[in-house]
Amino acid sequence: MHYEHGLGGRMERRLPIMTIVHLARTLDSPAKTKERTYTDNISAHGARVFSKEPWQPGTDIRVTSVKDQISIDGKVIYCQQMEAARFCLGVNFQIQCVTWSTYLRFDGVT
Repeated sequence: MHYEHGLGGRMERRLPIMTIVHLARTLDSPAKTKERTYTDNISAHGARVFSKEPWQPGTDIRVTSVKDQISIDGKVIYCQQMEAARFCLGVNFQIQCVTWSTYLRFDGVT
């Protein structure tokens, strides 16, 4: 499995917000299990999320805020191994902006 370690190319400011989320493959995937985890940072169109599983870049993913029960579909951009059983995923939300209350509360803060 290929893991991309290049984190450059960001177009938006990411806020260091930790929020609890569920990760799942999108509905058209045969594996519909979900993982409860948390974000490392969030921007309007992306997030860095921790996972216990490696994810292949290009995989469709659904990230759901546990607090708001709002799901956003995106794509895994990179999967970076942190420890033996821990990974960081870069997720891009192409179609929809982040509307989670935790993010919106801090988005205007400079």
